[in-house]
Amino acid sequence: MTPETANEDCVFCKIASGKLHAHLVYEDEESIAFLDIDPLFPGHVLLCPREHYETLTDLPMGLSGPMMAKLQLLTKAVENALDSEGSFIAVNNRVSQTVPHLHIHIVPRRRRDGLRGFFWPRQRYRDEAAKAAVCDAIQREVQKLLV
Repeated sequence: MTPETANEDCVFCKIASGKLHAHLVYEDEESIAFLDIDPLFPGHVLLCPREHYETLTDLPMGLSGPMMAKLQLLTKAVENALDSEGSFIAVNNRVSQTVPHLHIHIVPRRRRDGLRGFFWPRQRYRDEAAKAAVCDAIQREVQKLLV
């Protein structure tokens, strides 16, 4: 990431540049994916472009296809790693967008998991070891799927 494509105040730009720690589950030249700090469920991942684009509509068309391919890869990895019945994929554009840097939520789901509408209870990790175990499981699934 070059200085002109980063926002010095953006927490996700800081994660992308390595200035701020996150539990990364995937990274390449164009994107990063890491565990959400305030997950709906364990395994809740955020996929972001490395460069600073505030919303989906700001993302250059040339990155749309690659981001979608990574979203497919990570969704399968999260579902497999967490043995979930499905997933929820979401992008907020400005409204409800806590960090103004494009990010796609990948949330593992199960029937009767308590998510109803948009009033969702957050479920934290039991401890850092549990968080690290989920991170490792997703990383392993990403590597399997890349082969």
